[in-house]
Amino acid sequence: MQSLDEALERLPARVAPLGQLETLSTAEALGRVLAADVVSALDVPPADNTSMDGYALCAADVAGPGTVLPVAQRVPAGVVGALHQPGTAARIFTGAQIPIGADAVVMQEQCEAVPGESGEGLGSVRVNAEVQSGQWIRCQGEDVRKDSVVLTAGHKLDAAALGLAATVGAAQLTVARRPRVALFSTGDELVMPGEPLKPGAIYNSNRFTLRGLLQGLGCEVVDLGIVPDQLDATRAALREAASQADLIITSGGVSVGEEDHLRPAVQAEGELDLWQIAMKPGKPLAFGRIFCEPLAGVPAAPQGGASRSWERPGERLGSWFIGLPGNPVSSFVTFLLLVRPVILRLQGATRLAPRRFALRADFAWPKPDRRREFLRVRLNDSGGLDLFPNQSSGVLSSAVWADGLVDNPAGAPIALGDSVSFIPFSEVLS
Repeated sequence: MQSLDEALERLPARVAPLGQLETLSTAEALGRVLAADVVSALDVPPADNTSMDGYALCAADVAGPGTVLPVAQRVPAGVVGALHQPGTAARIFTGAQIPIGADAVVMQEQCEAVPGESGEGLGSVRVNAEVQSGQWIRCQGEDVRKDSVVLTAGHKLDAAALGLAATVGAAQLTVARRPRVALFSTGDELVMPGEPLKPGAIYNSNRFTLRGLLQGLGCEVVDLGIVPDQLDATRAALREAASQADLIITSGGVSVGEEDHLRPAVQAEGELDLWQIAMKPGKPLAFGRIFCEPLAGVPAAPQGGASRSWERPGERLGSWFIGLPGNPVSSFVTFLLLVRPVILRLQGATRLAPRRFALRADFAWPKPDRRREFLRVRLNDSGGLDLFPNQSSGVLSSAVWADGLVDNPAGAPIALGDSVSFIPFSEVLS
């Protein structure tokens, strides 16, 4: 068995970004991976503006609390005021540009309007506070400077990133195209929800879990359904998948039983690069390549044997292949830890590994496995982690209950109150 760390290094390193780009409107780019830097064409804010409703003035004109100044103008957001006149104040509203010559804003709660004819007929204002130059003013360029890079290629675009792109006037973004991922399950025992559940059969949960995970990562899913436990059928499904997709994901059939046909099918239709990971749940996992037809005029590459660099010109066309375990939690966990970085790599993302946090274990785990374990846990109100009572790889309800996983080293017991490494699902579900 290969260690998880070796697999986490090996899989993304073997896979190259797709390199095919699309231009989308910024509004349509949520969840996509940026393929070109976004450079600001302007300062943000483009001019000094106020962060408060109140009065713009010169701090030097306020001798102290109680100073009364005539109001010379009214400046709502979106309007450029007149040049500020010394000894006056300007009524101003949040987001409005500071009149040139003013250097402070006093919030309206610290001011008192004084009725009467003054200035432009706007009365006067009594300032009931000490005033310092620069207060409540957002300075030009304090958020973003003109010509600075605000988003770098490889950034996965979330809502805040789209807002930042819009802030600097980017109406369109260049992104990597969506990876096409073919998905199928193997198993004669599988039936779809809504069909009669005959004795010995189970509903195919992995099809829904994996499809949802793929869609959450921005993939185009080619759903090939359920494939019978037959070698010829498995080989045919792999060929069909390779003709349509950049990556093939399967669940089930990667163990060592007589009805597990994926290993010989992959070896017959391509080559196998990795088999079994020293982790729990999720030991049965396969990684390799499925060949398509060779390029015109290019000799077919030999099957089996040494590993190859798929970026070299003249190699056979093909799709990457990852075979996941059939147990639902094993399939879920191995996808999050091993498939997700491969998909992000295909899209050119630069941050592949999830963040981890050291948190307190409010449980004991006295009998660890000899493999590295990933325990389903939930945050509690005191900032610690509670353990789901049944850690079986078939208990999918644990994944719904949990907030994330504890990454526990092989053979390491956990005592109540120990610090453990926590991976939130929020880090790996998108």
